[in-house]
Amino acid sequence: MFRFGRGAGAGQGRRGRMGGRAAAGPGGTCVCPHCGYREPHERATPCYQKKCPQCGTRMVRE
Repeated sequence: MFRFGRGAGAGQGRRGRMGGRAAAGPGGTCVCPHCGYREPHERATPCYQKKCPQCGTRMVRE
């Protein structure tokens, strides 16, 4: 018997927001990939939304 619809997959249930990827947490550092400038990560503000104060490049999470 074949089942179609929700729950019929091979154990692939819903993973929620961001595809089930674990969040990086409150700590860490934001780093500029261009010049290497670093600053502490601020909670509730993703690093990619910040611009490096030295060169203007968007920062990434380390």
